Amino acid sequence: MTYVLYILVALLIFGVLIAVHEWGHYIAARICGVTVYEFAIGMGPMVYHKEKRGCRYSIRLLPIGGFCSLEGEEEESDDPNSLNNQGFWKKVFIFAAGALMNFILGLVIIVFILLVGSNYFATFRSDAVITGFADGFQLEGESGLMEGDILYKIDGYRVYNYTDASLFLQYNDGNGVDLVVIRNGENITLKDFPMYRSTYEGVEGRFGITIAAQPRSQSFFGTLRDAWYMALDFVQLVWFSLAQLFNGQAGVQDLTGAVGIVSTITEVGVQSTSALVAVCQIGYFAALIAVNLAVMNLLPIPALDGGKIFFLVVNAVAMLLFRRKIPAKYENYIHAAGFLLLMGLMVVVTFQDVWRLFQ
Repeated sequence: MTYVLYILVALLIFGVLIAVHEWGHYIAARICGVTVYEFAIGMGPMVYHKEKRGCRYSIRLLPIGGFCSLEGEEEESDDPNSLNNQGFWKKVFIFAAGALMNFILGLVIIVFILLVGSNYFATFRSDAVITGFADGFQLEGESGLMEGDILYKIDGYRVYNYTDASLFLQYNDGNGVDLVVIRNGENITLKDFPMYRSTYEGVEGRFGITIAAQPRSQSFFGTLRDAWYMALDFVQLVWFSLAQLFNGQAGVQDLTGAVGIVSTITEVGVQSTSALVAVCQIGYFAALIAVNLAVMNLLPIPALDGGKIFFLVVNAVAMLLFRRKIPAKYENYIHAAGFLLLMGLMVVVTFQDVWRLFQ
């Protein structure tokens, strides 16, 4: 019964994230005066609908998506209230609003879990400070690293919390590190710092430094700051993960889809020692997914919101240079092809998730 409960919770989280995303598009369209035909939660056959102010609000059978149908979105329309007759920035606002709402929701969830369960997220509310060096470490000193240095950036990635430091060092190529540390309130930049993986006191790959968590202020405003840092860290981790895919340090086999996420949320809930811990841990995953959806949706990939914004930019440049833009039907063909490719990737990832469950 417990497993079923957490599976339902996970499905509810997905439903809420989708609803919030589509609600963002809906609100932005209304603000810009664009005609909205339907605001739907779910896909497939309609199980409930209500008409209001010329818009159909519906719930559909399959809880795997949703949509906000706008006049002039799929084809050209002469209606002055159609999407295609809006200005560049209004279109950008409407397309980006879904991702913006997902990010805001993720930030709100983070604030909540930090307020009710701050003790469970101590490492996310701490800086990574150097507390010592291994025997044989040759780079200690004013021109190198010193005890008390706070790691601020590693290879260009911002160290928002203690856990980031070990992650970014772990994936360093081992040929030197670009570091920015905070020392006595000043930023110290160490470009191509010759700190390599080595064996120190029998431990391989530690880079010769000891890092500890240094707690930051736990005040209300400190909580808001840490929530903002955590949200930005989630954004950064998406880009970091994409970088690992492109440079070959990660592959499609490392991706996790809806089935894997539901399984993870279920396991986290079942293994939690109390209801508060379960709420905090599941809330963490919900916020992580919300911010991930926000970032991924803004990637310039056909069928995604970012792909639509990309075509807005392409058409704006084409109009400036050639006084013509890409016909809507060809753009729709490209988005349809992108959608099919994304669905194919989703099928592959889902198969991997199911395969892992039975291993």
